[in-house]
Amino acid sequence: MNWNDIKLFLEVARSERLSIAAKRLSLDASTLSRRLHKLEESLATKLFERTVDGHVLTLDGAKLLQYARRMEFDARQAFNEIKEHKNLNSGRVRIGVTEAFGNFFIAPHLTQLKQAFPNILIELVHFARDVKISRNEADIAIAIEKPKSTSTIIAKLCDYQLQLYGHASYLKERGHKVLITQLTQYQWVSYVDKLLFTEQLSYLKELSAELGVEIESSFESTSITSQYSAIKSGLGIGILPCFLAEQDTSLVKLCANEIKLVRSFYLVTHPESKRLSQVDTVWQYLKALAQQKKSLLMPE
Repeated sequence: MNWNDIKLFLEVARSERLSIAAKRLSLDASTLSRRLHKLEESLATKLFERTVDGHVLTLDGAKLLQYARRMEFDARQAFNEIKEHKNLNSGRVRIGVTEAFGNFFIAPHLTQLKQAFPNILIELVHFARDVKISRNEADIAIAIEKPKSTSTIIAKLCDYQLQLYGHASYLKERGHKVLITQLTQYQWVSYVDKLLFTEQLSYLKELSAELGVEIESSFESTSITSQYSAIKSGLGIGILPCFLAEQDTSLVKLCANEIKLVRSFYLVTHPESKRLSQVDTVWQYLKALAQQKKSLLMPE
């Protein structure tokens, strides 16, 4: 069996779309499709169901993926360990993280890590869904929901607080203090509820249930950065993580005593990845950083 064909199979399995996989592999889609068919013929089985939503693994495809991942991981680990033996704390560490936490907490606080370990290359990859550690999408994932997987190493990173914010200009136009009993009178900025990948982000639904009122949004986005920009521009009020909003002095915290939502982040990695010095170093750094910046994550 040709190892190059296995690499093509892995990329299609990860991306689930032929066009995306072809782009990543620097191949044209027709060539990739032809080689996939050839691999299927050599195995006398169908590896993917071709659907309108992309390439979905069959049972045989899922079985091959399990072994192909192990082959890829073992090869990568062998290279990394040989390289690591010569130079500890050297190499790439890819962190899969949500947009807001990556942009407003992780990225601004990497200087100390890079100064101490200049040979570690950090790749920060934003995901608007669960990071698939099992598919090697990242070396370390920062998840907002505790994974159920028993084959990975999972550690709670931190709790973080979310509160209600509005821009000073928006509030000034209305000329009065925002009261908890009058929240339905304001325009709200929020997520597109039907496109959420986890109920952990369904803030308005939770708030509505707690207050016994139906809060409806007038602007929705799948991006928390877009929501932040909309609130900052005076489009309305909305729930934001404190580690983002507290860094912007133009935002005003509203109903601070009544509205406090708490969520958690979890670190996730493969046991094999954790044994690599550069991955373990970044893992420990993230844990220390969360402890050091606790007041930003969970303000009083």
